[in-house]
Amino acid sequence: MAVREILKMGDARLLRTAQPVTAFDTDALHLLVTDLLDTMRAANGAGLAAPQIGVDLQVVIFGSRDSNPRYPDRPLVPPTVLVNPSITPLGEEEDSDWEGCLSVPGLRGMVPRWSAIRYTGFDQFGDPIDRSVSGFHARVVQHECDHLWGTLYPMRVRDFTKFGFTEVLFPGISDAQDD
Repeated sequence: MAVREILKMGDARLLRTAQPVTAFDTDALHLLVTDLLDTMRAANGAGLAAPQIGVDLQVVIFGSRDSNPRYPDRPLVPPTVLVNPSITPLGEEEDSDWEGCLSVPGLRGMVPRWSAIRYTGFDQFGDPIDRSVSGFHARVVQHECDHLWGTLYPMRVRDFTKFGFTEVLFPGISDAQDD
């Protein structure tokens, strides 16, 4: 029940592969989810992974609200807690779009992602999740799950002419609008 510090790129903890959760519906897991939600909301994020707050577990949260100033034109993504996720691309098609990250503040990059995916895993109670999604929803899930495998979005940028400081690439957009 606290807003936690978000680790920044350069912190070695962001490069580790997170450990699977082995016990569901525990006080510790519920507290972690609450801290992730509080931290994500305070930062106006669309998602957050446990490694971003220094917790070495395979837990991500994501979801958008219609009132999020950082994503006024993006479709809504249902609020989700996803534990021990697995992602399977649905086809070979990729889309590229601009991404930022709370762990990489002030920067944006054009990142290719699978256009459509199926993701599976569990919620914090141990109930199974199995969804097939596309577009922004698929992008958010892939971005957050990358954190569980020690991958930050700049590692996926293919064209570094489309990577740079938000204020230079998008004049008038503040650093507060990073993902």
